[in-house]
Amino acid sequence: MSDNRISDRIDRRTLLRGAAAAGIVGVAGCSGDGSDGGDGGDTDVVRWHAGGTGGTYFPLSGEFEGIIEDTTDFPIEVSSTGASVENVGSLGNGDADFALIQNDIAFFARNGEGLDAFEGEPVENLRGVATLYPETIHVLINPEADVSSLSDLEGMRVNTGDLGSGTQVNALQILESAAGLTPDDFDEQNTDFTQASNQLRDGDVDAAFVVGGWPVGAVEELATTTDVQILNLSDEERQAARDDASWFADDTIPGGTYDGIDGDVDTVSVQAMIATQSEFSADTVEAVTEAIFENLGQLSIKTDFISADSAQDGMSIELHEGAARYFE
Repeated sequence: MSDNRISDRIDRRTLLRGAAAAGIVGVAGCSGDGSDGGDGGDTDVVRWHAGGTGGTYFPLSGEFEGIIEDTTDFPIEVSSTGASVENVGSLGNGDADFALIQNDIAFFARNGEGLDAFEGEPVENLRGVATLYPETIHVLINPEADVSSLSDLEGMRVNTGDLGSGTQVNALQILESAAGLTPDDFDEQNTDFTQASNQLRDGDVDAAFVVGGWPVGAVEELATTTDVQILNLSDEERQAARDDASWFADDTIPGGTYDGIDGDVDTVSVQAMIATQSEFSADTVEAVTEAIFENLGQLSIKTDFISADSAQDGMSIELHEGAARYFE
């Protein structure tokens, strides 16, 4: 990066800070062409939608909040949500300024396909900021359920994640592609990660899908209080998932990640990403992106994966102008 580019960024950051302090930088509801300014309900708070408190999105968003508030004058409001699909809706209707979502959900939403929620109704203002880390599909199993493959889940009680969440989408995709199972073939339950863990602990479900960067907090807590298994997907099951959806990639949860699970667990993953809306101030998006990626040393979550060099790997939608400025 050239000295001139660094100087330009410092000058721009100084300008943004001064403007924000004076209350004249609109961080939401800007004009529809993505330019700065506009007359659409500006606010002093950047609204950041995360996910459930038992997953990775919420604590990671909290760390982003700390970094952004420490290095800019933008106050951040992080909200717990049902995650990807809900977050896309919040960006689409202007209720959120930034959100964490999965790259597959982003593709579906932007192109108006793949999910009933988006079919024929693309979320045209959805824009990408950066990809972050693999989101690993955990298939948690009650040891008493005697499950050794996905096909064994037929007729069982399976928590596929919050209704409309990326977790539910992935669970149903994998069950159908790798085992030929649809919701008619099992008793589908829908809750967030924490409640799903409680259901497993109490014996109320036989299996639960959790999607998040390992270690997932809800799974860590569950593994310390009760016996739990994570299903080891066969090569054939992983291949079937990859053949069905290009965004799935092979992944492995290292042995020892969770108490009582000593061996490596083979599975698949998608990619977590930061998204925003096209109407949002380009200067603000650039400043927030810069704050995060120039201060990665302050993170304690997914530090082996999040970097500026890999921040466009798996990006499935077009970048917001502000993010493009930073990464270019």
